[in-house]
Amino acid sequence: MAKKRPQTKAKRPQLSDAEVPVVGAREPCPCGSGRRYKACHGRAAAHATTELVHRPFEGLPGECDWVALRELVPAATVELTLRGGLPEGVPSVRLATVLPMAWPALRRDDGSVLLGLQNDTPSGDISRDLADTLQRALEAEPGTPVEGRRAPAEGPRLQDLLDPEGAFEPVVHSGFEFWVPDAENATPEVAASLERANAAAIPTAKLSGVDAAYWCETPEKNHLRWVMPHAEEQLLDALARLHAAGRSSLGEGTRLVGSFRAHGLTVPVWDLPSGVTAEDVEKPAAEFAERLATALAVTEPLTPDERRARGGLTSRQVTLS
Repeated sequence: MAKKRPQTKAKRPQLSDAEVPVVGAREPCPCGSGRRYKACHGRAAAHATTELVHRPFEGLPGECDWVALRELVPAATVELTLRGGLPEGVPSVRLATVLPMAWPALRRDDGSVLLGLQNDTPSGDISRDLADTLQRALEAEPGTPVEGRRAPAEGPRLQDLLDPEGAFEPVVHSGFEFWVPDAENATPEVAASLERANAAAIPTAKLSGVDAAYWCETPEKNHLRWVMPHAEEQLLDALARLHAAGRSSLGEGTRLVGSFRAHGLTVPVWDLPSGVTAEDVEKPAAEFAERLATALAVTEPLTPDERRARGGLTSRQVTLS
């Protein structure tokens, strides 16, 4: 019996992971393997777009304020500083809590860029999605919005595009007039849109004496929501020590009611009487910051009263995803 000749296959061009484009999940993988994209290089891409980054703003200047503007503040803007400076034809780049029509970004007629923060993001890494949107906005034609899309799995993050030494100083607005350069002379359609947006915005103010603390006014009572950078377990122990000692309030009629998690950080919340303004709470907040710093330095185990206080705080804790 004659021997079978060994079969030879034509060599396919080999592509690196970085060179394989994204295609439909059921289409043949562009790498030439013969398998569908979802069963080949699409596996890594799918994993990259679904894996949750718990602290997407970690390492950025003002991480706590990034979280606050993403979750708490209706209308605010921040001037952003890019690594290497602004590209030619781009006079400024500003972060905005939200943009008209929920656009991810907008390249204005003058070439300046507005980057929206409070948008749905297609992957588990908000930082990568925002960086992709920012890059596309810098290259967009003036006068055009930037649509959302899935960011490339290996694309840069905000930490790669923004200057780590740049200041991050939010400006809280009473409304959304920053959407248009000349709000007073806006068309009737734009004026109506602004009116609707402004009517839905909760009055909010940033405290000046402490970092990332935001007062807001609601019909029944006011609140202070304070994004803190400390490790969660250490912070909850410190809050419990103060709560058990009757030192967790911000003055008469105020009380610490709990906290929530947002993007890897803990945000304690206080109820305030409706008459308490942001200015009224400045001094009590600064005094509380000193008490908290002392409590954070304590390493002894919690007492029974402190454990009960901690249980009460954690039972009212929620997570914002």
